[in-house]
Amino acid sequence: MEQKDLRALEELCIQECAPPCAAACPIHVDARAVLLDLAKGDVDTALNTLRRTVPFPGIVGRICEQPCRVVCNRGKVGADVKDAPIEIAALERACVDYGVVKVDKNRPQPKRNKHVAIVGGGLSGLTAAHDLARKGYIVSVYEALDPLGGRLWSYPEERLPHAMITTELSLIETLGVEVHLNTPVGEALTLDELRDHNEAVYLAIGAEAGMTFGLALDGTGKIVVDPVTFATSRDGVFAGGSLLRGHAAQAIDSIADGRRAAISIDRYLQNVSLTASRVGEGSVESCLYTRVDDIAPAAIIPLDAIVGYSRADAEREAARCFQCECMECVKVCEYLAHYKRYPRKLVREVYNNLSIVKGTRYSNQMINACSLCGLCAEVCPTDLDTGAINLQARETMVAQKRMPPSAHDFALRDMAFSRSEAFAAARNAPGTTSSDVVFFPGCQLSSASPEQVQQVYAYLGGALPAETRLGLLLGCCGAPAEWAGRKDLVAENLTGLREQLQGLGNPKVVLACSSCIRSFKARLPEVAVLSLWDLMAERGLPAGAQPGNGRVVNVHDACATRHEAGLQDNVRALLDRLGYTIEELPRSKARTTCCGYGGVQWLADPVVADKVVARRVEEGSADYVAYCAMCRDFLARGGKPTVHLLDLIFGTSGADFKTEAERPALGWSQRHENRARLKRDILTKVWGEPMDGPDPIDTLRLIVSAEVRARLEKRLILDEDIRRVIAHAERTGRRLVHPDTGRYLATHKPVAVTYWVEYAPVGDAYEVFNAYSHRMEVVEDPPKQGQSE
Repeated sequence: MEQKDLRALEELCIQECAPPCAAACPIHVDARAVLLDLAKGDVDTALNTLRRTVPFPGIVGRICEQPCRVVCNRGKVGADVKDAPIEIAALERACVDYGVVKVDKNRPQPKRNKHVAIVGGGLSGLTAAHDLARKGYIVSVYEALDPLGGRLWSYPEERLPHAMITTELSLIETLGVEVHLNTPVGEALTLDELRDHNEAVYLAIGAEAGMTFGLALDGTGKIVVDPVTFATSRDGVFAGGSLLRGHAAQAIDSIADGRRAAISIDRYLQNVSLTASRVGEGSVESCLYTRVDDIAPAAIIPLDAIVGYSRADAEREAARCFQCECMECVKVCEYLAHYKRYPRKLVREVYNNLSIVKGTRYSNQMINACSLCGLCAEVCPTDLDTGAINLQARETMVAQKRMPPSAHDFALRDMAFSRSEAFAAARNAPGTTSSDVVFFPGCQLSSASPEQVQQVYAYLGGALPAETRLGLLLGCCGAPAEWAGRKDLVAENLTGLREQLQGLGNPKVVLACSSCIRSFKARLPEVAVLSLWDLMAERGLPAGAQPGNGRVVNVHDACATRHEAGLQDNVRALLDRLGYTIEELPRSKARTTCCGYGGVQWLADPVVADKVVARRVEEGSADYVAYCAMCRDFLARGGKPTVHLLDLIFGTSGADFKTEAERPALGWSQRHENRARLKRDILTKVWGEPMDGPDPIDTLRLIVSAEVRARLEKRLILDEDIRRVIAHAERTGRRLVHPDTGRYLATHKPVAVTYWVEYAPVGDAYEVFNAYSHRMEVVEDPPKQGQSE
């Protein structure tokens, strides 16, 4: 990932955009943070947060025109007129009334030997003086009247007490600003004189004064002022306030003008660009999206405009703020919630992780734990897909040879089994040399329900036109390799599938697996594919399907078919024909959630996968119907009674709905055996092919208790692995024996993983007591000189 790509992706995440209140405020007061602290009762922290951006908070809280309140999202909640925008200015006033300054943020920096003259003692001029004095400049204010404050003294005493004005503005002299009252600039004291004795001048007097100071004017007779930098036609002279607008500015705008002018003057005096990085100054529109349709109404706390809020009422009114944020993806994604990341933070961390040349990459597990399901992009206002970012990161890690070998090893070995002679097969319709249609059941449906694969093949033979030549293709679509970032294995698998399909006569492919549907459409666009569910909806159900009798069910849509609206509708149509009543889950169809299998999440971070399943299980009150074999088993393993749609269409030995729904998920060893058995059975029954007997090693009979079986499943150790260790130990005699129990401990490394098995012979079988695996090399020391071997 290049840095420019990082920046582009960061920009798509709007979580760090300013909320509407802060964006609309010309000086960008962080009202959200102020109200959060105030609602907690921490008024001192709230006041200090306010003072970081507001130079005279006691004044502003009483007279601010509140552009923030106009855009407050609280006012968009419900139709109740009582649910009005938050009284932000009154709450800022409450911070001043009840808070205590913790840290003086107004201490100036060391003095710089540069002078700035401010003409005008109103809010604009005093704000500029305040900001420049804090930066260490020697500032002088020239005010034509006495006292300072200009229009502030025109407010009614009950709204803005004169004592408050005096107290707040005393800060100016505290900062070392020299104040010249009753000193108009124009005749006795000219702009030329000020400019001669100061490195910069800021004109902050009202346009109504009619003074032009010999500066360039526009066609209406107003002084020409740059709207971004506030620079005038004269070098070192800046102007703001009503001189910029041509009319009296609002109080908060005057403060903003003074602040922006101070930024320009500081840059001017440091001889740097006046225009660089000025985007976002002043009032702007927020880019932050906040969904309000699930926010509960909250009536405004009554306000006495003269007295203001009591502390208790201020805290209650502040609590009405629901802290605007986006977090749409985090709200629906257990992965992002678990790792406490929103996309912008995740992108930065992924980029930094990939950039490490030497040292530990601490974010590897986070990158591999994403299910790549695409829900984040579906709910994101800007369509940002963190799954795509994580997949790209995995591919990069593989290319850099920095992918931990154990991250996806089991899934890739499972895929290798599906592509091996034990399961893979390509057959044209019996007695033909090419096929019109082939059925590709995929590896996981074949693992979970080999009998149903044979039933589907028989159904297709009867449902399709009589002249249709129906073939079979057993194998894997390559999804595990894609999830692992193994582009090489993906390409290799696709090449194999293309060659097999060409050998079958380039037929149309009927798919029953959701991941296969997505993979074929994305990576084999030249192949005509048809979902089994679409075909069944068109051709009709087989005889003997299990009637629903109005039973209420929840449909769990597979995330791989998130955007297959037609398929989703046909699944529901089939359930309707079967007589089931569908109650939709809160998140279904395009916004369905993952079951924890996708992206090999269950391997990379089982804790996150368990959270994903637990959340999904709690979302529906009825039993679930899934049309993905792994979704069915993962939900069942999570404690939710779940049936596969084929269970209802074909059933298993006449079992009822409850029996099917509560059927335990199969273990990984049984899945391998089922795939191998499916190939043997269907090729024998349909094609009449004699099949070789199983490998002698596979005939070793194992005795495994339920407790040990659960341990093996958790450790992802297959029966075939155990058989190979025992067979190797029995053949070579390389094993340890426990003197007390007589049990053997043997080890063997068939390929990349070393296995250890504790076992004991029991008649013609072997009882397994424990097993574990690792990737360490067990190296024997060579015999020392003089030692016998």
